[in-house]
Amino acid sequence: MFYAIAKNKIDLRGYRFEHRLEDIQTLNERAMRGELHISAVSIHAYAYVADKYALLPCGASMGDGYGPIVIGQSRNPKSEIRSWLREQLIAVPGTMTSAFLALRLYLGDFKHVVVPFDQIFEAVSNGKADAGLIIHEGQLTYAKSGFEKVIDLGEWWKRETGLPLPLGGNVIRKDIPPAVQHDLLQIMRESIDFGLAHRPEAVAHSMPYARDMNEQLADKFIGMYVNDFTRDYGDKGRAAILKFLGDSRRAGYIDKAAEIEFVE
Repeated sequence: MFYAIAKNKIDLRGYRFEHRLEDIQTLNERAMRGELHISAVSIHAYAYVADKYALLPCGASMGDGYGPIVIGQSRNPKSEIRSWLREQLIAVPGTMTSAFLALRLYLGDFKHVVVPFDQIFEAVSNGKADAGLIIHEGQLTYAKSGFEKVIDLGEWWKRETGLPLPLGGNVIRKDIPPAVQHDLLQIMRESIDFGLAHRPEAVAHSMPYARDMNEQLADKFIGMYVNDFTRDYGDKGRAAILKFLGDSRRAGYIDKAAEIEFVE
């Protein structure tokens, strides 16, 4: 998404960008404190930062029929999945992630332990947890690592609602003047469009940050989450956010009524 900005491939209109590469849980926490001008956040976390940030209409990560996966080393095939999972201790990558909120919508309350996303396989392997909630590239590599899929939450959500599962988005601080917000939105959108139009070089740019993935696998993963919804949420993407956060609030999993505001 940000290749064109990082490498000055588009007109940056005189703005200078400092890129901070951090995991999503850390970014969620920093957004809660209002530290960054623009940030990626979990859609779950947006409910808690909506007083400080507006959503940019581009930059979304949505799973349209796929998404975070719960994995285990084995599963009793005779067990009903929900009943089985409620008996397990599940390693999760953070309680403010959208994956965690989606799992709560699927399971209700469950036993969990917070583990950095890139250590969840290890936590399940060494018995620290019985199952793991997998985000990022682990969605493609779990079988190679010797695990079995228990449930794909994006697949479940699509079946239940007919909508994509909203996972992440980009936000911008509301105290930035509207004219600057508009400039930054245009730059972000042009960067995403440039990356999609120059895919091989954008993928190559991202490879130093690809954990245990070759270029072919990285390209597949990027294709899952940098797509038409990334260019713009559209009516379907916006409906998905309203449904996801609305259902979560009604279930008591979000204790804050957030007014969803997009930069136009």
